[in-house]
Amino acid sequence: MTTETTPGDVFDATQDTGSAPDLTERPTAAARLVVLVVIVVTTLGAALGFALHTCHRDGPHRIVPADATFTLDEPGLYYRDAASGRIARTPRGGDGPATVGGPSCERFYAAGDRALCLRIKPGRPACTEAVIYDRHFHRLHTLVLPGVPNRARVSPSGHVLSWTTVTRGTHATAGYASRTSILDLRSGYLAKSVEDIRLTVDGVPSHATDLNYWSVNVAADDNHFYATVSADGHTHLVEGDLKTWTAHTLRENVECPTLSPDGTRIAFRKRVSAGPADPWRLYVLDLADLHDHPVAETRAVNDHATWLDARTLGYALPARSGHGTDLWSVPADGTGRPHLLVAGASSPVIIAN
Repeated sequence: MTTETTPGDVFDATQDTGSAPDLTERPTAAARLVVLVVIVVTTLGAALGFALHTCHRDGPHRIVPADATFTLDEPGLYYRDAASGRIARTPRGGDGPATVGGPSCERFYAAGDRALCLRIKPGRPACTEAVIYDRHFHRLHTLVLPGVPNRARVSPSGHVLSWTTVTRGTHATAGYASRTSILDLRSGYLAKSVEDIRLTVDGVPSHATDLNYWSVNVAADDNHFYATVSADGHTHLVEGDLKTWTAHTLRENVECPTLSPDGTRIAFRKRVSAGPADPWRLYVLDLADLHDHPVAETRAVNDHATWLDARTLGYALPARSGHGTDLWSVPADGTGRPHLLVAGASSPVIIAN
């Protein structure tokens, strides 16, 4: 089933997952969302309506669906192939023949029985389609979002999906703005924007007017999450709780966190330069003591790194060809050296089955 929604609509995913109980149990958060939607529709209805009309107005655009034989049943390294724009698969070490047969995506992630594909929808202003697939790449739902694709994540169970679109600027420029959404497929609860999550900074409730969350990473319990938040000109790693719709800061200068398979470490981008040239390096943070260490990758990493296994990180870097990106891996403990996985690729994820 495909469900088209736009900001302000109510999304119901129970047609796909059955009449599952709302395990998030957030009536107060839901009520706040309703109030927020009413305000947004009332005050920004004309502009929003124009934007969405423009996204739909440009008519059909060519989206390549997955081949019938391409599924998540085959273990391996899945990624976006730059040459075709489609999802491809190789053996997990990237050292075997590639099979290109998935749908066309700009950003991709998969876990459990669900895959999330973000792709640009033509029109002005920029819009994104967030498409949710089952493990055989049957399209289940489609959501239309403002902005361009940036980050995509699925919780280990496949139940909770999160994504970020960039609505203004880039991570390396002033005036950057993004929009992050969370969808719980068990209940159909969709938070179209998570900016109303109650934030505590160093134990004090935040009243920042420039609050911006991105790169939400939901843990294996489908409740706790880690994310980056910018507030009052500072960038923090936050730990959050979906049930209570709250988050608190853990430390500064942590961007694009990714939780390790065992839930004890976070891979992240650390800002090491105030200027736009090579501002970030890839680090790993121990959640037990909040100490971090750099990995052996010394080039600037402007990507949301992925844990390929408990010991290895995968990430994209500008391609050696000068066009697009290549996929690389590096040990998470700071030893070894970077290894080229796949040329002309991005959005890596390991499906172990």
